[in-house]
Amino acid sequence: MTDHSPSLEEAPASPGRVETLALCCSIHLLHDGCANALYVLFPLIALDLQLSFAQVGLLKTAYTWALSGMQIPASFLAERAGEILILSAGTALLGLSLVATALVISYAFLVWLLTLAGGGSGVQHPLASSLVSHAYQSAGRRTALGTYNFSGDLGKVILPGLIGVLAASWGWRGGFVVLGLFAVTTGGVLGLYLAKRGTTPPTLIQPRPANPSQGWGILDRRRFRRLTLIGMLDDSTRTSFLTFLPFLLVQKGMGPEEIGLVFTLLFAGGAVGKFLCGVLADRCGIVPMILGTEILTGALILALLPLSSAAIFFVIPLVGLVLNGTSSVLYGTVPELVAPQGRSRGYALYYTVVMATGAAAPFLAGLLSDATGLSLSLGAISATALAAGSLSLFLRVPPRT
Repeated sequence: MTDHSPSLEEAPASPGRVETLALCCSIHLLHDGCANALYVLFPLIALDLQLSFAQVGLLKTAYTWALSGMQIPASFLAERAGEILILSAGTALLGLSLVATALVISYAFLVWLLTLAGGGSGVQHPLASSLVSHAYQSAGRRTALGTYNFSGDLGKVILPGLIGVLAASWGWRGGFVVLGLFAVTTGGVLGLYLAKRGTTPPTLIQPRPANPSQGWGILDRRRFRRLTLIGMLDDSTRTSFLTFLPFLLVQKGMGPEEIGLVFTLLFAGGAVGKFLCGVLADRCGIVPMILGTEILTGALILALLPLSSAAIFFVIPLVGLVLNGTSSVLYGTVPELVAPQGRSRGYALYYTVVMATGAAAPFLAGLLSDATGLSLSLGAISATALAAGSLSLFLRVPPRT
């Protein structure tokens, strides 16, 4: 008997493509918004629990290590259970863990709960990215992935500013409760969507058959390794800078509402950067885009140190544009180096390695800050961005002879 069901490797009709992209963008908005709202709460947590820079860095490290550690298991689970089911369960775990942080009585308990939250959020990146890349097999794929990344930055624009305002009145515990309830609600809506919508296109909920022989599906191992190394340095720059930027702002006299506004402006610039850089990379090439954005990132981080609090509001959107813009170029290049049937695993491998490395960076930057001061630590973060840009020159495809 011939199976005439649509193949997962075939490009679906236009309505299915749009529906897939819209669903993945909604999930990305929530998960990235929650993760980045944490930065606004870190100074309040540090003040309440009397934490060092290294201890604050470890909070981000625990969250991101758990997130990165779930990338590969999530991709294997999705091959058997379907992407939407795993996305729904992970989102619910994220929300419940954040709500529970309101009850913490010790630093160790907080680290444990943020680890659980990171694990729940770890399902999002590889599964949603894979869904989008399968929906857009040929034309428009990099632009679609840029749109998907843009949606994540919309969450970063909305939630940090909102949580900053709420935390000024309700404290950091109240901020966590709001984030958690938002995530729990979204996870429930996804579960209802999966249960009730029987006409959902196969690319949304159909489990992919396991194929142990396919390996990681990497077509060009040398360029994939180089791309991953650049991603490691880029993510290390971003996570370290965002973790300790609030403390620089506190030194300049800012409160929670002002810090939330700075992050809203930063991620607004980042949203534009992710979309714009993804589109420009299609026209200009990946090497010029990575080199340019990383050089500007390093220079602008250093420029923030002497600026007044008022001047930071004008510069920070540009910082966000280049700080987050590189990721669209990097993520959009992964499908070019991985076979179509292995993209879920290829994305999982890329995200796992990149995010595991980036997760360690805030803790290391915290140790450096405790030992030498915040300014020197930010200088080291700037140098990391410059190193990532220089490595992009090795991504060039050698001419055919």
